Amino acid sequence: MMDAKKALTETDGDFEAAVDWLRTKGLAKAAKKSGRTAAEGLVAVAVDGNTGVAVEVNSETDFVGKNAEFQQMVRGIADTALKSDDLEGLLAADMGGKTVADTVTDKIATIGENMSVRRMAKLSGDNVVTYVHNAVADGMGKIGVLVATKGGDEGFARMVAMHVAAADPRPQALSENELDPAVVEKEKQVQMDIARESGKPEAVIEKMIVGRMQKFMAEITLLNQKFVVNPDLTVGEAAKEAGAEITGFVRLEVGEGIEKKEENFAEEVAKAAKG
Repeated sequence: MMDAKKALTETDGDFEAAVDWLRTKGLAKAAKKSGRTAAEGLVAVAVDGNTGVAVEVNSETDFVGKNAEFQQMVRGIADTALKSDDLEGLLAADMGGKTVADTVTDKIATIGENMSVRRMAKLSGDNVVTYVHNAVADGMGKIGVLVATKGGDEGFARMVAMHVAAADPRPQALSENELDPAVVEKEKQVQMDIARESGKPEAVIEKMIVGRMQKFMAEITLLNQKFVVNPDLTVGEAAKEAGAEITGFVRLEVGEGIEKKEENFAEEVAKAAKG
């Protein structure tokens, strides 16, 4: 209300000019906030037929993730992502007459925090199920998972999705064949360095590394992990018993990989109040 009155004053009562003034002011505010770290927010999931999508939309504080206006925008972005091929396409896609990128910019000016659409991932398969951990609204929360299966039933697929959300360590690939070679090589070098610290001969170290790498593979590939629902079986063995084949998965967690600046609660409230 105060901004509207100021806009009319600044433009001598010209309503159209006042609208432009407000838009310019909002975009300027958004630009000022763009350098702030946005490591909170929500992951939203959506499914249409045999395709599912997960998107991460970040904000600066956890308060905004509980904001109904922010949640409505995130839901719209997830639905739009179903028709987009990648993040670049999503940001340029139309959402209610504006691009997703412009919608986010406008929301930054309205809510007063930096925001960004950080990631999106799509998954297709015979059957695609979703799971959201710590959901704050329908289909959105801190961790979003998609699992694609062939055969079996939806109940089993959902249990696998819950496993993907909860597993520690987190699965990095479906199987050994899908692991990033760089990740494997890095771990091998780390294990070699650790083993050499023992002073054992190279021939002994080579044998040690084989066993350690097998253990590493079992820990970070979904099909080889111990199933959280029944630790006597691996996920792959459980799938076989259920008559299902797991063909893919996606796991997005809010703020994953973002270096967060530590702030105390009072500072966070003060910052939110200043806008």
